Amino acid sequence: MPFYDIPILELLANTLDILLVWFVIYKLINVVRGTKAVQLLNGIFVILLGKVISDFLHLNTLSWLMQQVIEWGFLAIIIIFQPELRRALEQLGRGKIFAKSGIPEEEEQEKMVEAIIRATDYMAKRRIGALISIERETGMGDYIETGIPLHAKVSSELLINIFIPNTPLHDGAVVIQRNNVAAAACYLPLSESPFISKELGTRHRAALGISEVTDSITVVVSEETGNVSLTKNGDLHRDLTSDAFRELLENGLLSNNKTKQASSARWNWRGNKK
Repeated sequence: MPFYDIPILELLANTLDILLVWFVIYKLINVVRGTKAVQLLNGIFVILLGKVISDFLHLNTLSWLMQQVIEWGFLAIIIIFQPELRRALEQLGRGKIFAKSGIPEEEEQEKMVEAIIRATDYMAKRRIGALISIERETGMGDYIETGIPLHAKVSSELLINIFIPNTPLHDGAVVIQRNNVAAAACYLPLSESPFISKELGTRHRAALGISEVTDSITVVVSEETGNVSLTKNGDLHRDLTSDAFRELLENGLLSNNKTKQASSARWNWRGNKK
């Protein structure tokens, strides 16, 4: 049937159908982004690809096996994806699944960076231990769920109050997501690298650990020395000056930042100048 013979209403309905399917897929990807479900989805894709290839090459036994996995996989998906499905249904109930998502505007990011810098400077001078992880492209949903949800705007006052010793939320990490303090007292995975200096404590190991599995930027304030460190892409930049810390944070979080290279010394996790 020629394209111009298709009734306009049918054409609109088909277009709407395709758009809705893509919208649902997009939202589902956002829900599971940064969780263990992403790896499971990759596995499902491999199984489906194996089924297509086995059918094409007439590999009957392999095709039958893939078909059984697909048929029984629906029940397995419900069981395995239970946390993600629950979160998606909760977001749907609150209307958040239709909320606008994405990277915050540059102005909001600049305010967030300034708040983190002010809070870090305050805590460093008073040797208040802190661990702040900022989500970038890789989602941190699994780690946010281990903490106490806050969903508050980032401010230096809030960050300082969270890490004041002997307060309910001072243990663990603060995770910042889309310019908001998503949760506090979060558990981050500890790095198991054999090359880590024995001088490093739990906060530094957690900061390194999360940088090894996500692209987040994590700030550490040592309660023993007041020194400020930052982890990114599996590297630990230790004992930063205020200028070096600002540069690293702005370069990592502000897409339009054009600051020059700082002359201050930086240290990676092997203890070498960088």
